Amino acid sequence: MAEKKQRQYEGMFLISPAVTADAEAAIKIVRSKIEKHTGEILVIKKWDERKLNYEIKGQKRGTYIIAYFTAPAANITPLERDVTLSEDVLRVLITDADHLNKEEMEAVEPQPIQPREERNSWDRPSWDTPSPRGGDRGGDRGPRRETADAAKD
Repeated sequence: MAEKKQRQYEGMFLISPAVTADAEAAIKIVRSKIEKHTGEILVIKKWDERKLNYEIKGQKRGTYIIAYFTAPAANITPLERDVTLSEDVLRVLITDADHLNKEEMEAVEPQPIQPREERNSWDRPSWDTPSPRGGDRGGDRGPRRETADAAKD
């Protein structure tokens, strides 16, 4: 039987805080899932804990675990399926990471959350007033077309 070629992957796992509030327990969950599907961990660490933009499975917060690992390509689909069916993991994204070396993997850190720039009400477009570009619909959609009924009148 031919030996399966190992490829290098990056996995971002979103762990439910309801399962564990401890980062080490979250890492243990991810490690067990990867190793169950014959993956070999290269680098694994807690990436960040953040408030989610929208609820996922009733959770408003989540712990992100980033894992770099090697595994046969044929084992990635079963791994994703296993993780998706797990109640411990809210979301998973596994991508190819053959282009990274070990130092780059260890250097990965979460990006800071940029605050959203709020605009004053007078700076926002108004849909009630005509656009300076012409038309009567606020400028984004252009002038109104005549409907068939209005054209008959």
